[in-house]
Amino acid sequence: MAKDLERDLGLFAVIAISMGAMIGSGIFILPGVAMAEAGPAVILAFVIAAILVIPAALSIAELGTAMPEAGGDYVFIERGLGPSFGTIAGLGTWLMLMLKGSLALYGGMFYINFIYALPTWDLAIPGLGATLPIPGVRALGITFALVFIAINLVGVKQTGGIQLVMVIVMLVILGGFVAVTIIQVDGANYDPFFAEGIDGVFTATALVLVSYAGVTKVAAVAEEIENPGRNLPLGLLGSLAVTAFLYALLVFVLVGVVDGDQLADSEEPMALATEILFGEAVLAGVPVGTLAVAGIILAAVLALVSTANAGILTASRYPLALSRDDLFLKKFEYIHPRFNTPSVAILVTGAIIVAIVATLEVDEIAKMAGAFQILVYILVCAALIAFRERDLEWYDPDFFTPGYPWVQLFGIVSGIFIITQMETQEILGSIAIVIFGFVWFKLYAEGKIDREGVAKGLARREAGKQFVQDTEAVLERADEFEILIPIRQDVSREQEDAMIQMAAPIVKRRGGHIRVVRFDEVPDQVPLDTAAQELSEADIEFEERTDDLVRYLEVPVEVGEIVSHDTRHAVVNFAERTGADLVLARQEATSRLGTLFGRDTDWILEHAPCDVVFVQHEQPTAVDEIAIVTDRSPFNDPLKVELADAMADVLDARVRFLFAVSEDAPDELLETIEDYHAELDELCTVPVESTIVRTDDDVEGLSAALESADIVMLSTVTHHRLPDLIIEQRSDRLAAAIEQPVLLVHSKQTRRGSFLRPILDRVLFD
Repeated sequence: MAKDLERDLGLFAVIAISMGAMIGSGIFILPGVAMAEAGPAVILAFVIAAILVIPAALSIAELGTAMPEAGGDYVFIERGLGPSFGTIAGLGTWLMLMLKGSLALYGGMFYINFIYALPTWDLAIPGLGATLPIPGVRALGITFALVFIAINLVGVKQTGGIQLVMVIVMLVILGGFVAVTIIQVDGANYDPFFAEGIDGVFTATALVLVSYAGVTKVAAVAEEIENPGRNLPLGLLGSLAVTAFLYALLVFVLVGVVDGDQLADSEEPMALATEILFGEAVLAGVPVGTLAVAGIILAAVLALVSTANAGILTASRYPLALSRDDLFLKKFEYIHPRFNTPSVAILVTGAIIVAIVATLEVDEIAKMAGAFQILVYILVCAALIAFRERDLEWYDPDFFTPGYPWVQLFGIVSGIFIITQMETQEILGSIAIVIFGFVWFKLYAEGKIDREGVAKGLARREAGKQFVQDTEAVLERADEFEILIPIRQDVSREQEDAMIQMAAPIVKRRGGHIRVVRFDEVPDQVPLDTAAQELSEADIEFEERTDDLVRYLEVPVEVGEIVSHDTRHAVVNFAERTGADLVLARQEATSRLGTLFGRDTDWILEHAPCDVVFVQHEQPTAVDEIAIVTDRSPFNDPLKVELADAMADVLDARVRFLFAVSEDAPDELLETIEDYHAELDELCTVPVESTIVRTDDDVEGLSAALESADIVMLSTVTHHRLPDLIIEQRSDRLAAAIEQPVLLVHSKQTRRGSFLRPILDRVLFD
């Protein structure tokens, strides 16, 4: 059975990834270096660079919707222009991303050095008030590099949520900086505007191109984007437009408030400008100037270390992809058996980054990165032309580049022109990577492969085949009931069997089928298609034991496997895509502290398109009584009754309703509860008993009354972190107090309660 991949990156995740990769060295490091090349006209360099990226961004958006495969631009070029150009593109992108990561590491350390040397922070502590020598800054960058290499080796998960929060924080800080400083811009700083001539502008353009490398990063994970026809072009163009506008504003302010020579000599231009404007400011005894500088430095360090860490993660995927396609050494395809990460690719990538940080200067790193980036963008535009000009039956993207082919031709011509404006070192570097890639392909890879790109006339249908497919086509089953049982990696065989056996009576009664899907979560360091290609012993064992269990169940069971970077998102997406009526999943009892940090089960409750039931404890050997703790919920109680009645009918069991009231509850309340249970009884086809438990401690009283039950059903709602940390939900307390299997039931029609929900539950039921 083949594993399928799950798209779990939405529009905001695409924007966050793209902007997170772009808002970094572009504004925190390069304005000063670019100022030295172009003078006040440096603002034009950032704008022109953004314009030059547009053809490649549009081409990547179209190709990404036609071939949503991991690897992005490398895959597009390899499929369109052939393996030889694919080798050049893969090596060029790998080098570019390593250079970008190195730039962030090295440049970010100057900001730490800046705050270390602030005279306003000199508190008579030895060392403060003096800058580190350049070797010390390099050593600091190398130290951070080693930390990030270790993080990526063990596969610490990167989350779109954290990335999005960091992008928002940076935008708020930078937006506040512009709002406060733009009124202090001195127009005299822009005279003369073209101090270094138009040649200087073009040289600076080549230097700052690396600021927009986020486009390439998003292309590398195109396979993992949901609804790529909409989210990929919107995410790419939206993030590019916002970032370019922000860069233009920030550079306009920097040039207008900092002396030109001082800015050109600065490795930390944002901190310098803030310190010049606000360094001595004090308000009501508070050193707001120092706080402002600290805020900018915090934003810079967050952006740059995030870029560096992401650079190692993304860059390491390229030698892995090249190796997988037989274009590079096979050892780069090695996946560590314990951490499930491409350890060889990460170690080599990290070693090269360390070497770059140790030897090259900031401007050299930026210029080399820009050269390799524009080379790849030229090839991307050429690849799109190759696909469009061939009559390919399978090439059917969800998004078509407007202005074809003139947009792509502009991208190719402008890219070649910018390369010619670079210094000799960068031109020779671009030529060297082309020659090395071609020679490497001829000597190492040509004899191992028998494929060509579409430009040479061999249009391979496999190139356009979407790797991400459903486990099977969604059948039209309007009258059938489907239960989805997601199996996580930490679920034992006994727990898996128990859930299937609980689902079987419900499906047998309702008519339908069970869909058992194993969800494998892999680190972000591993492309999804790489993880899906290999079947582990656990995968094979899962298939065999599921087949054995299905043989004696009298209901249809379908089995599948999904690989994703985010299991909870994958479960919800799969349930929505297949039209599941009920998700039946395992939930371990969690601590209240675990609730504070957010639980995957709560996320599933909030986003699932269907009813959800979580199972705690083990399945009993025999079922004679199913107990339902009612709570007068207009949606959860009927769902509990429906499920319990179906199970009891097939298992020849009885159902019992329980409701807890205080010892001094009035007779009117008892009559109301009895009438309510009678109404629920009418929904059942099996014998039903009703029990009203008088107790001043409903958890203790219900626990005692539930001793005869074999299965207990409770309602559950989304937890609210801090409020639930203070006042624990009754269902959690009751589930923890009993030993029987517990089904925590949540109807999709139940509205999400506010943070007052646990407080009201405590008042009403305790």
